[in-house]
Amino acid sequence: MIWQLDLFLLMLVVICALATITVKDLLSATIIFSAYSFLMCLLWAEMGAVDVAFTEATVGAGVSTIFFIAAIFRTTRRSKD
Repeated sequence: MIWQLDLFLLMLVVICALATITVKDLLSATIIFSAYSFLMCLLWAEMGAVDVAFTEATVGAGVSTIFFIAAIFRTTRRSKD
């Protein structure tokens, strides 16, 4: 394992996590959360857990993002922020 790459990916994961909880727009939060899941996939692959990385990529970055976006588009706003 390359510790510099691990540290860089970990910093990006933390930045994505903080950005996800601080952003106001739900669609932006969903996209950032998808990037978070993809970065976690890269971390799992770097650690050698390829099966966990594949599951994270398909479920975390793929299917859940589609479900979140579909749910956002099916809801309406109550107030204008």
